[in-house]
Amino acid sequence: MSDSNQTLRTALATSDMLVIDGLHAWDFSLDDVQLLIKCMDGRAEKRWHFTAAQIDAAVFDQGLQSWTLTGDSGEHRLVCLSALSANNDDDEAEVEDEV
Repeated sequence: MSDSNQTLRTALATSDMLVIDGLHAWDFSLDDVQLLIKCMDGRAEKRWHFTAAQIDAAVFDQGLQSWTLTGDSGEHRLVCLSALSANNDDDEAEVEDEV
């Protein structure tokens, strides 16, 4: 994370996937009230629910590049990830310009 003053809420708004307690989760939603995370661990669906106050109290660990988030079920380690995407439209436009 480049900005050490960034909040977890800001990091979540720009994330495409999360790693929570070592599990990859791309099914998550954030609103003004809560953060809901769902993922599959083998055949079992796991769910985490965090309140706005718990999100605001999260602490970023610079060394581990992750957030420590305390919920009703205890402490959790959360990593926010952003995906890279390719846009083929730009490549096609360049090819057309070259012709």
